[in-house]
Amino acid sequence: MELLTKFIDYLSLEKNYSKHTITAYQKDIQDFFSYLEEEYQIVNSREVEYLYIRSWIVFLHQQNITNRSVNRKITALKSFYVFLLKIEEVDKNPLSNQKSLKTAKKVIIPFSEREVEEALLVQNDSYTVYEQKRNKLIIHFLYGTGIRQSEIIGLKLKDVDVKEKTIKVLGKRNKERIVPVYKEIIDNIEDYLLERDKLPFFETYFFVTKKGGKMYNALVYRVINSYFSKVSTKQKKSPHVLRHSYATDLVNNGADLNSVKELLGHSSLAATQVYTHNSLDKLKQVYNQAHPRSAKKK
Repeated sequence: MELLTKFIDYLSLEKNYSKHTITAYQKDIQDFFSYLEEEYQIVNSREVEYLYIRSWIVFLHQQNITNRSVNRKITALKSFYVFLLKIEEVDKNPLSNQKSLKTAKKVIIPFSEREVEEALLVQNDSYTVYEQKRNKLIIHFLYGTGIRQSEIIGLKLKDVDVKEKTIKVLGKRNKERIVPVYKEIIDNIEDYLLERDKLPFFETYFFVTKKGGKMYNALVYRVINSYFSKVSTKQKKSPHVLRHSYATDLVNNGADLNSVKELLGHSSLAATQVYTHNSLDKLKQVYNQAHPRSAKKK
């Protein structure tokens, strides 16, 4: 499909979308047109009407696909038609009036500071000395900087400035940001690098496998799950929970949302506001305990 190829090039070269997002968009759009061809014998993007969109959404629900996943597919298709409008391949967007489906809010319970401290004390003999130092530094980084799992994998040696106590992070859409790190992380960095230098071969990446190769998603997830399973009963134990913990602790301790937004690398304040709910709960508790009218017995 020639137009889809042009759209993928547009997302990659002009919009700087991640490979993961581009792959997902491509599959969603291909699946949509496969459905149209099978059900309605339609292969031309100009022939798509809203009733076909509705039929497709109903079909997705019948496949037990969640509203969240359906919304992602709708977003992909909307973006495709916005692009087609831009290059004047179509004169209308059949999804222009399609709203996102309602979804249940994901509740992520952050790790407490105590849980993080206890995880850092865990001794796991299944790991080598190098791996143990690396794993604990990964925990420090995720909790102490709030960077994403993909960002910690992509972090390079040159991005870590021990003298300035900062790291340079390459975020979504190749957007760079500088994130400060606390002294304990710096101390652990120096300790970690001594072990890293003993590896027979290593990449230019800061965190590497015990064989010196680039880290990967499953490994980072396994590290966090392994250490926190020994100290926490929370159902979800992932790198993203540590990012959530970082942001929640900043907000709870008085950081303004705009600063947190910049530290997290969010493109909009709306994405950061999810971290205010714990802060509001804390404020309500303080209010109920401290305000004379609220605390007064009825």
